[in-house]
Amino acid sequence: MIFDAATKKRLRADAHQIKPVVMIGQQGYTAAVAAAIDEALVDHELIKVRLRGIERDRRKNVMADICRDLDAEFVALIGTVATLYRARPKKDD
Repeated sequence: MIFDAATKKRLRADAHQIKPVVMIGQQGYTAAVAAAIDEALVDHELIKVRLRGIERDRRKNVMADICRDLDAEFVALIGTVATLYRARPKKDD
């Protein structure tokens, strides 16, 4: 799913008040981090991830790996904080 500009703008606005729920530190992107991000996306759909231990030029690459692995959409990267979105699967009643 690729967002249009209006959808990304709305998601960035919605994410403005939320705090990062997952922190990536010196160990980088690990299986434990992937599991934590996956769980947070299931619970919240729209999350922020803080990228502390990653150099500036590698942050977008790490976010691309996360999005590919977890089937999430990249919304924004501002400084060391990235915003991700993944729609909850619809439940069949």
